[in-house]
Amino acid sequence: METLKHTLDSLWQVVLVGLLLGAGLPAIFAFGLKALSVGEARDDGSTVATARPVAATAAAVLCFAVVVVAIVAGILFIMKDFLDSTFGISVF
Repeated sequence: METLKHTLDSLWQVVLVGLLLGAGLPAIFAFGLKALSVGEARDDGSTVATARPVAATAAAVLCFAVVVVAIVAGILFIMKDFLDSTFGISVF
């Protein structure tokens, strides 16, 4: 019974990280693209050159920054042993 409990505890952690990184990052990127498109198109398909609200631009930049930080952190996490053994840099 203890093995099943430990397995289920590990399983929900893996599922949560998978949802956050697997579906969460593309969703955050999509929200950033949606924030950039605020005030640019009409329903009839024509485009209008209007000023984008500052809040929408800030939200888009924040979304893109979160995605970039997650990607860089993932790459550094994968490379942590190489960086530590080759250059003596301990990242995590």
